[in-house]
Amino acid sequence: MKQYIIFLFLTCWFFAANKAEAQKQLVLLRGEKVIMRFNPGDEFVIRLKGEKNKIKSYINNLFDTAVMVHQTTIPYRKIDRVYLNQSGLVNLIGKFLVVAGVGYFLIDQINVVVVNGDKATLNDNVTTTSVAMVAVGLPMMLIKKKYERISGRTRLMLVEEGSPFYLETIRQE
Repeated sequence: MKQYIIFLFLTCWFFAANKAEAQKQLVLLRGEKVIMRFNPGDEFVIRLKGEKNKIKSYINNLFDTAVMVHQTTIPYRKIDRVYLNQSGLVNLIGKFLVVAGVGYFLIDQINVVVVNGDKATLNDNVTTTSVAMVAVGLPMMLIKKKYERISGRTRLMLVEEGSPFYLETIRQE
């Protein structure tokens, strides 16, 4: 009888440990596209409906209809905006254009001074191209969407391991 109880205890403990490993995630969806993914412990910056101030805290726990930030439970329906810290393809292309424009200008100057041994002069074609690349790339690099408004097709949703929106997190310890 004693062995049976120990076996039952170890079996329950084993299955409880496996269940405890699965972690919930909070995803910000626009339609069916995941915009941002939050895990417990991540920084979470939001603004509530009808308020002017931001709440900047960490996610303590996730529930089906609410999120616990620090020690406050906030229902998803009361969240007006989620502030993002992300960059997209447009920002990457902008960075590339700025670096390419400056690099093109510098390479031309190095070519004129070091390789040819001439005085540093401005080539009109190189200068025009460099300035155009930087002028187009700089706004593309700097303009970022700072927040996502929760309304209509954009929503917050809790997902667990079986969901198609769930993505295994890689934590470094």
